[in-house]
Amino acid sequence: MRCGRCSVRGKISVAADADEQTIIDQALADSNAQRFIAEKAVRKTIVVPGRLVNIVV
Repeated sequence: MRCGRCSVRGKISVAADADEQTIIDQALADSNAQRFIAEKAVRKTIVVPGRLVNIVV
């Protein structure tokens, strides 16, 4: 999972058949991600299933 300045901010594990919204919800709920997105608006969320979640703030 990436947040902010394209640095890896954490890792999450989800089921292989999880839908995109479930993946986004788990990524946004991660405690480390919360530190970087607190009080900022999430502009965009990019999901590459099986690979990465990129959160643009």
